[in-house]
Amino acid sequence: MGIAVLAKGIIIGFSIAAPVGPIGILCIRRTLIHGMLTGLVSGVGAASADAIYGVIAAFGLTIISNFLLEQQFWLRIIGGLFLLYLAYTSFKAPVVDDGRTESCRGLLAAYLSTFFLTIANPMTILSFVAVFAGLGLGSESRDCLSAGCLVLGVFLGSIFWWMLLSKTVDILRTRFDSRKLGWVNKTAGIVIGLFGLAAMLSGLRL
Repeated sequence: MGIAVLAKGIIIGFSIAAPVGPIGILCIRRTLIHGMLTGLVSGVGAASADAIYGVIAAFGLTIISNFLLEQQFWLRIIGGLFLLYLAYTSFKAPVVDDGRTESCRGLLAAYLSTFFLTIANPMTILSFVAVFAGLGLGSESRDCLSAGCLVLGVFLGSIFWWMLLSKTVDILRTRFDSRKLGWVNKTAGIVIGLFGLAAMLSGLRL
């Protein structure tokens, strides 16, 4: 039973992480510019936030989930502004990697940035609530062991996707010269900026 639930969680985690959004763009851009480790750590930040939302949904922590949903206006505005900041820094970033991103401080910054951006999207928790409810978990009659296995599976599935993405991009990295990497920075900056504007507009419409 536990193995089957874990497998379901892995599939769910992979499926939730796979759609390319601002986190995916950041992961691709950071892998191309700074290497696989930085891109992977960025993905792990998002996976960690997904796991936290999974725990909230699976164990019925409604006080926390309701609070996050009530504050989604500010979370979207702040998250959108942060995306705009990342868009600016990506657009203006130099092509040559000075090695600072691979330091502990740089990796921590890469992790925290994607963790915050994922947490700032409280609608993610609704996805987990719907999925877990469909599997008979996250209710008053939940099986805590099964819920825990499912959350672990979600985390592992998400990690697997970020490993696959960062490794694939890292393999292609050798095909990018400085001119192409410069366009990567500018393109990523524009796309991330559009995501930031969309997040702020969605907040204003609430």
